[in-house]
Amino acid sequence: MQKVKTTDGVSRRTVLKTIAGAGAGSVLGAPMIWAQGLKDVTLMHVGPSYSIFEDIAAAASADLGFKIEMQNAGTDAIMARVVGQPDSIDIADLEFWAMQRIWRSQKLQTIDTGKIAHWGKIIPLFREGKNFDGNEMSRQGTMPFEVQYADGTGFAASPNTSATMMPTIFNADTLGIRPDLIGRDITSWAELLNPEFKGKVALINVPQIGIMDAAMAIEARGDLTYADKGNMTRDEIDATIAILIKAKQDGQFRAFWSSFDESVNFMASGEAVIQSMWSPAVTAVRGRGIDCVYKGLEEGYRGWGNGLGLMSHLEGIKLEAAYAYLNWMLTGPYGAFVARQGYYSAVPETTKASLSAEEWDYWYGGKPAAVEIKDPFGTVMELPGRSRDGGSFEDRIGGIRCWNTTMDEGEYLVQRWNDFVAS
Repeated sequence: MQKVKTTDGVSRRTVLKTIAGAGAGSVLGAPMIWAQGLKDVTLMHVGPSYSIFEDIAAAASADLGFKIEMQNAGTDAIMARVVGQPDSIDIADLEFWAMQRIWRSQKLQTIDTGKIAHWGKIIPLFREGKNFDGNEMSRQGTMPFEVQYADGTGFAASPNTSATMMPTIFNADTLGIRPDLIGRDITSWAELLNPEFKGKVALINVPQIGIMDAAMAIEARGDLTYADKGNMTRDEIDATIAILIKAKQDGQFRAFWSSFDESVNFMASGEAVIQSMWSPAVTAVRGRGIDCVYKGLEEGYRGWGNGLGLMSHLEGIKLEAAYAYLNWMLTGPYGAFVARQGYYSAVPETTKASLSAEEWDYWYGGKPAAVEIKDPFGTVMELPGRSRDGGSFEDRIGGIRCWNTTMDEGEYLVQRWNDFVAS
């Protein structure tokens, strides 16, 4: 297992000095109080499987001097706990679209951006809703910026100092393929519905995401043009489901996966040769010595972003500890750990300092690997000479065409998706 490398030898003192420099609150101005109470603080961080790692909890606990505990739960389960069992969570790790569902519950408190030392280094996608070159990003679905800042119980249209969550990781998602079994180049989402792959296609069985992957393929094939793939009308949902049911009846789909392990096993076994996939799942397949590619496609990517929210019950020294933890999460070790799975950090500058130059060039620069590239657990997943699919960080993120979301017709979507899966 690779050691979680800290940025510039990050220590509790370094983190607290950095936060204090950002004006991070009264306890940091009273070191005796902090020292006396610190050892008794425990923070419960609840998040999805792709962002919860005991290695990270241990590294943060060691650096900060108080205990970080982590629990894994799906986004729907986390939202239910935030609203129904808020005292069971201190740090809620959620996709940004979840704010549409839970922010108005007032179970989360705003984050003072002045207490986040690296807020100004968070990429403009989150802070300003802009691409690297200053241009607007696609707003199909729920772009994180749309729910990034709070205005009372709603969302602010422009940046302010009250954030709903602190951005942590994000990615540009596409399709996983087995090039060794396909034997030709794949350039379009439309291939998901190509009869050439009949019986060897898998979709993620999460209605809100699965239907967007399907919509990318359907639109690429020329069947439909959506006004907003992330917020379909009932007519668009019906038309999409009708196409999918026809494809299913024709035998196009091998399976509908619901877990990380399922997606890995379908691809590793060759039962699926093209499918919805997460970047760490591709990494896991490659770690088995099997050629699996996360393919950059001409129609672009489906994007998503995660952040950390502070529960409303946090106060006093526990709230200050939570701010210290949020700041630690942007210092580099976490970003480097998830980079080795194929994810990006909201603050690339600090992540770069925690990766080797060769790792940075591969994961962010889009350059051919100069050395063996290992996953977070030390398994070789890329050999020298090969490049990350889709190119550089800027190329991949700039190619996002829609975002994970919750639709206005979300309940109807789930009903119709279930019709499709059961057909």
